[in-house]
Amino acid sequence: MARASRSVHARKKRRKILDQAKGYRGTKHSSYKRAKEQVWKSGVYAYEGRKQRKRDFRALWIQRINAGAREHGLSYSKLIHGLKLAEIDLDRKILADLAVSEPEIFGATVAQAKNALDGKPVERQVAVERAIVAEEPEADAEDEVDATDAAERKAEEEGIDLSTVEGTGQSGRVTVGDVDKAAQGDE
Repeated sequence: MARASRSVHARKKRRKILDQAKGYRGTKHSSYKRAKEQVWKSGVYAYEGRKQRKRDFRALWIQRINAGAREHGLSYSKLIHGLKLAEIDLDRKILADLAVSEPEIFGATVAQAKNALDGKPVERQVAVERAIVAEEPEADAEDEVDATDAAERKAEEEGIDLSTVEGTGQSGRVTVGDVDKAAQGDE
């Protein structure tokens, strides 16, 4: 049987390439031959771009780590060597994020690297005190009961304190049925 150039599969293949070439200039979006060439070349550009982006981010992370390490009196290379000696396995992405957003923890990590470079014993746990900023005061957070939104509305309507209701839902969550039982028990 002869080859059919207008078969379903061939049309599907061409349509796929032309859909990928949408938005290209000139005949690259309408001519199958030109579109196929440009889609292939675009894939090459995308592959190279992904590799370049990895290089760029690695350079950015190293700059951030170096800036943070210099604030604590170490160079980047000495910090990395100290972390290896201290057997602290943090990649550059995490270290850069710590240097920018968590300077206290980064400082403690640098201190451990310094201790390892000096031959002193390395602490296995880092004690860092951080103030956790919450929208509500801590007392309210402790008194907060895990309840569904509907159960909270029902309890507010009935005038029932949710902390006195025992939850039967998943993980002890207060449900509407629990609020109804508590309301019937009060009457």
